[in-house]
Amino acid sequence: MKNNYAVFILTHKRADHVVTAKTLKRHGYSGRVIYVLDSTDTEIEKYKENFGEENVVVFDKRETKKEFSFDIMDSLNDDRCVVFARNEVFRIAKNLGFEYLVVLDDDYTHFNFRFDKDFKYKSIPITDMDSILGSMINYVATTPVDAVSFSQGGDFIGGKSGSMAQAVKTKRKGMNLFVFETNKPVTFTGRINEDVNMYLREGSLGRIILTTTQVCLEQLTTQTNKGGLTDIYLDKGTDVKSFYSVMVNPSSVKINLMGNKHRRLHHVIGWNKTVPKIIRQEYKKINA
Repeated sequence: MKNNYAVFILTHKRADHVVTAKTLKRHGYSGRVIYVLDSTDTEIEKYKENFGEENVVVFDKRETKKEFSFDIMDSLNDDRCVVFARNEVFRIAKNLGFEYLVVLDDDYTHFNFRFDKDFKYKSIPITDMDSILGSMINYVATTPVDAVSFSQGGDFIGGKSGSMAQAVKTKRKGMNLFVFETNKPVTFTGRINEDVNMYLREGSLGRIILTTTQVCLEQLTTQTNKGGLTDIYLDKGTDVKSFYSVMVNPSSVKINLMGNKHRRLHHVIGWNKTVPKIIRQEYKKINA
């Protein structure tokens, strides 16, 4: 399926520091990479110089904001956010003729397996990303799943004693790296926390968004990498982002303190109230 997809890196004002591009190559990805920029980026020409004009796609953020039926969910006059690119990338992929797309942010430092061949918890560098992404695309192509994602380093806080480290499994969420089918787009909403908002909203409508614990990505610490979303996080505060997800699904999402020593506000999702359930056939009522 190598010719049916491409990697799309959403990036902004980091022409000389697209960490993900180097990381992909180091971990064995050999396919095409397309850099998605918005028209307000002041480094467009530098991106073209660094990565080739044919691999840089620029969209008009103002037109995207008008055309797509998504909600920014606030009245702020501040468009420094990735939600526009996340929605626009489906149209870009379709226009370029790709059946599938892998969407990444620009600050990933490592891609690792989290389990060895005996399903024991470990961290093993991926050396053939072509194969990994091909398998994930095949999974999306042959199942009802709408998107599949890598897990993140933060999912494994607590090491082998953590809940995510107990088995190779899936969680009903998706963040950071997404594998999609071009003709089955999802909608991202909210100025920030747009990935959480997406899997909450789409999941409540019956869409299947999954994260696998088998493979994991690591990224630079939030707010340490200049450009991208750093400015808006520093300006608004990371605690603000969780409230967007409460607005998406107030019946199942709340704000709570997380952490042990350094506690902070974060969203908490009640999954039993978020997504549809499949009821066992044995509980079906039989008409007399």
